[in-house]
Amino acid sequence: MRIAGVDPGYAIVGWGVVDYEAGRFRVVDYGAVTTPAHTYFPDRLEKIYDDISALFARYSPQVMAIEKLFFNNNAKTAIDVSQARGVTVLAAKKAGLAIAEYTPLQVKQSVVGYGRAEKAQVQEMTRVILNLEKIPKPDDTADALAMAICHAHSASSYLGKLDIHR
Repeated sequence: MRIAGVDPGYAIVGWGVVDYEAGRFRVVDYGAVTTPAHTYFPDRLEKIYDDISALFARYSPQVMAIEKLFFNNNAKTAIDVSQARGVTVLAAKKAGLAIAEYTPLQVKQSVVGYGRAEKAQVQEMTRVILNLEKIPKPDDTADALAMAICHAHSASSYLGKLDIHR
């Protein structure tokens, strides 16, 4: 199964593509879509949509795993990230991908085995699980790869069946 993991944002969208077969991971590629700080917001959304769409066309994943958003402080940031997440979900839908959504707690539990793990622990376990020399940068990229790992671990479980949408 080829999985695209995405860490949504509007300044940086982390992404990672992994193959998962017979309990083994192979990293295909990873990186980030970035938009400059003072770019007109609709132009940022267009760049995110176009770049993520091109990514899906290039790597042909079967599923996109993306974070379910949860915000409790800055409403403007929440709205902007939600819009960027929306164009990412639209790109996946238009590409015919299944869409799986996971909470940060689910990702931490899947990658580290502990739902209250620190960000550094998740990133280090992501590096170890994927047999990478170093933790991918920016952090959003490592987070996207962790999202893909979470989906691989969850895909055959009941949880995975509940969270995948077409």
